[in-house]
Amino acid sequence: MLTRELPCRDRRLTLGHRPLIVGILNVTDDSFFDGGQHNSLPAAVSHARLLIAEGASVIDVGGQSTRPGYVEVSPDEEIRRVVPVIRELVRHTAVPVSIDTYHPSVARAALEAGAHIVNDIHGLQRDPLMASVIASSGAAAILMHNDPSFRDSTDDVIASIKNFLTRTLDLAAHAGLDPSRIILDPGIGFGKTQPQNLAILARLSELHTLGHPLLLGVSRKSVISHVLDLPPDERLEGTLALTALAVSQGVQLHRVHDVLANHCAALMAAALRAAR
Repeated sequence: MLTRELPCRDRRLTLGHRPLIVGILNVTDDSFFDGGQHNSLPAAVSHARLLIAEGASVIDVGGQSTRPGYVEVSPDEEIRRVVPVIRELVRHTAVPVSIDTYHPSVARAALEAGAHIVNDIHGLQRDPLMASVIASSGAAAILMHNDPSFRDSTDDVIASIKNFLTRTLDLAAHAGLDPSRIILDPGIGFGKTQPQNLAILARLSELHTLGHPLLLGVSRKSVISHVLDLPPDERLEGTLALTALAVSQGVQLHRVHDVLANHCAALMAAALRAAR
């Protein structure tokens, strides 16, 4: 597989040599799986170091839960939660640090604290300022499909995702965001029915025609529960199956809670893909 460098301000990600794991670090009270576990500075930093030791190539810090039925916190509260953690991680770890937010003010504060990537679950389409905040910083961007009308659509799921993400890429280009710094995410579980989620997961390889690296975020999500009827703390095996499936389809980045297990599953799947 061809390799490429993805610039993230003063750090780099090498894509294509092996699948990369993005470790989830939620500093929230109410995230669906790990809410409240890492919402002090010492606990957050300790967990991030564990994730890096287990194989994480990026740490994605979030101060706002986006689980189904989430309650939105203010941007000021989000900043209070994430900025001290980001500042500490940038000082004392070598991997890129991502901020998971859809508020431009939070992204700006995180970038001022040293964050290298902005992970926007609305793909630049919620707030017109987000694209320019990222573009002017030199940061990389993870841009997700999240279309409120998607659930009720009868259009082909991949065609619809491509149309949405093409609009996202147009916004990025208009703001001057370097295309070499963009990663795309199909947004599994965001405004999608179970059949739509499964259809997307079965056809991830078709999204490569957009010309950007792909990230998949399925860790312990309800798409697994709908098949296995298990609570979040029993969905690891389902997550590993989906990670391996995504690697077999060439997905380069995998956003997960359980880094070590997914890292091993991803490397095994990548070895089989290379042999094939």
